[in-house]
Amino acid sequence: MSPDDTFDDGVTARAVIAVDGTLTEWNEGARRLLGHTAAEVVGRPAAELLADGAAPPLVEDDHRWSGTLTLRHRDGHPVPVWVVAHRRPPDGPRTTDWLAVSPPQGPRHGLPDDDPLVREALRQSPCATMIYDERLRLRGVNDAMADIVGLPAERLLGLRPTDLGSRPQNRELEERLRRVLSTGRRQDMQTYMKAGGETRGPHAWLARMAPLTGADGRVRGVCVTAHDFSDQYRSRERLQLVNEASVRIGTTLDVTRTAQELADVCVPALADFVSVDLLDPQEHGGESAGPPAPPVTLRRAAHRSVSPGEPEAVAEPGQKDLYPETSPQAASLSAGRTVVASGSSGDLERWLGWDPARFSRIRDHGVHSTMSVPLTARGTTLGVAVFTRFRRPEGFTEDDVLLAEEVTARAAVCIDNARRYSRERETTLTLQRSLLPRTLPRTAAVEAASRYLPATRSGVGGDWFDVIPLSGMRVAMVVGDVVGHGIQASATMGRLRTAVRTLADIDLAPDELLTHLDDLVVRLSQESGGDAGTGEVGATCLYAVYDPVSRRCSLARAGHPLPLLAPPDGPARRLDLPSGPPLGVGGLPFESVDVELREGSVLAFHTDGLLASRERDVDTSAQMILQALSVPSDSLDETCDRVLHSLLPPGGSADDVALLLARTRGLPSSQVATWDIPADPALVAPIRKQVVDQLERWGLVEATFTAELVVSELVTNAIRYGAPPIRLRLIHDAATLICEVSDTNHTAPHLRRAKTWDEGGRGLLLVAQLTQRWGSRHTAEGKTIWAELALVEDL
Repeated sequence: MSPDDTFDDGVTARAVIAVDGTLTEWNEGARRLLGHTAAEVVGRPAAELLADGAAPPLVEDDHRWSGTLTLRHRDGHPVPVWVVAHRRPPDGPRTTDWLAVSPPQGPRHGLPDDDPLVREALRQSPCATMIYDERLRLRGVNDAMADIVGLPAERLLGLRPTDLGSRPQNRELEERLRRVLSTGRRQDMQTYMKAGGETRGPHAWLARMAPLTGADGRVRGVCVTAHDFSDQYRSRERLQLVNEASVRIGTTLDVTRTAQELADVCVPALADFVSVDLLDPQEHGGESAGPPAPPVTLRRAAHRSVSPGEPEAVAEPGQKDLYPETSPQAASLSAGRTVVASGSSGDLERWLGWDPARFSRIRDHGVHSTMSVPLTARGTTLGVAVFTRFRRPEGFTEDDVLLAEEVTARAAVCIDNARRYSRERETTLTLQRSLLPRTLPRTAAVEAASRYLPATRSGVGGDWFDVIPLSGMRVAMVVGDVVGHGIQASATMGRLRTAVRTLADIDLAPDELLTHLDDLVVRLSQESGGDAGTGEVGATCLYAVYDPVSRRCSLARAGHPLPLLAPPDGPARRLDLPSGPPLGVGGLPFESVDVELREGSVLAFHTDGLLASRERDVDTSAQMILQALSVPSDSLDETCDRVLHSLLPPGGSADDVALLLARTRGLPSSQVATWDIPADPALVAPIRKQVVDQLERWGLVEATFTAELVVSELVTNAIRYGAPPIRLRLIHDAATLICEVSDTNHTAPHLRRAKTWDEGGRGLLLVAQLTQRWGSRHTAEGKTIWAELALVEDL
């Protein structure tokens, strides 16, 4: 505050006292009052001006002091002076000092009735009023305003707002008064503070400033009226808290997070400490029959305090406590209503007598009021929220109870939603896990590894994968994604996975299999479109068949992301396949592509959840997958983890993710034997002899008898019912011997039971009894009948 701003009149006496008690400023009004010039007193102790030589009565912790002091005039006689002194805010690096002000001396008989400006203003004012002149000196004040200021009305005349105190509100008021004087326009100012003489909590005030003009139209002063709108202010605060709760509570479907949001919203707006304790959910997803009977076991879900570190908390999040009937938590839950306890009435001591440690913690922190509000939603009691005050001096009011019940009611619905979602999600996950393969089969064609991660936010979806052993040591690999999330998507996924396994069992080519699968999805979509249905069904799928003998892989896709290939000695790349329409479109063709793979190549199949990200585009994600696959590794599980770690955020993906990796193996030509068979039944015996000799060379003597019978029957049937050329092929690995007979007749044989008088019809039944699996598959040239024989474990 500059001298020009502070000491611009010679009526009001003003002086500034430094922290060390010396006078630093002295205005003309002070000289007229005591006769001392500024040169005579500035820099000297202020105590020398006191008639009795005592120290000025300014206490270090005070912000304002007022009273009558007996000062010494320059000529030596004592002068009683009423003084108001207050701390001024620091100006830059200097410390705070005191501004001492004395209003103009003279008779004080209330308001100057001879001043028409003051008389008219006060007469027209409906509430607390004060009048300032052009120099911002207080010219008139009524008793209502003096009560708000907290000083006698007769002592305020001649003072400015900043003379009465150094709070920000005083400076703002003075600035707005200057604005009214300069512009002639009204100003409104809202503030929240205690009235000068009030011992209760702060009030909300609306100060309205209106210019006062003379007969000539010139602004000659400002009329200020103060209105107490605390009720409206608190109502607005409560409405704001309710609105904030509706926005901030329930942002996720996580029970703990929702409980923490409830505590965060209410501190410090409603309480100094809030704890949320929940009942554990009923087993098997059941709902509680009603309010629990004490004693009640609650688990701390969340808490929040105005004090860092929550020192008032007795329980940690996740901790379970038993609350007896005498506790406020159990009392509010059993009664089904809010319970308020205060220290002044002895309720706290009575309520908390069951837990000395808890009562000691409350006493140490000065807790004086608590409010326990049950959390109830849809007729189910979920837990209790406890609101505590220790920093706020006032206790909880009826309005606070209504506000807490409104906020907790909203939170309870969100917590119940989160619990229902968690229960449904767990049910869907259980269904999903039961429908997905628990382990991948070990085959001679590929070494496989997989990962499935459910969505973290949108719920479990319909992603699936599978590895299906086929005849001839071949293997089928499939990855699919059903549109949507939830139990319906998981159930549809299970139906499609079953259909794929059924279609794969009849050895359809990839494009033919997708055509049949597309027809199935169309029918499922039509079935779900009824009144009780859920709408259209859609899916994407990628199907591949790998033959370790030829080392060729046939692939087709229906709107699914492209597969990836990591050769054994080079960087990974995408396989270019025709897209094909998604399943469920109907009527559009699919196209297969054959790719020759070297032994040790890694095929990667995934769903689009691995590519989706808010932080990057799909092309960037695809490049990241290729980089992760290009890192050499002997373990496919390590490669799966590296891919997921590279692309997924720590909190998981927003969509389901399915990943299937398969490292190809090749079957050496030494484990395959092939013969072209003439269509002559007389040559069956020499063929059996060649088979026996081949098995001896392979060291499979124990399988000779069964293999000889199976080969004899299959070759005989091909000669009798098939069409040349006829070919016999034997394939074996460590565990299986496969016999295949191919011809160009497309008619497939059927297993039947021959009657007693039938001369034939027992051959395939014999084959079925002697082998672990048998079947037929159609080829472009005709068909192949095959049978698998299990070898002994030590071969």
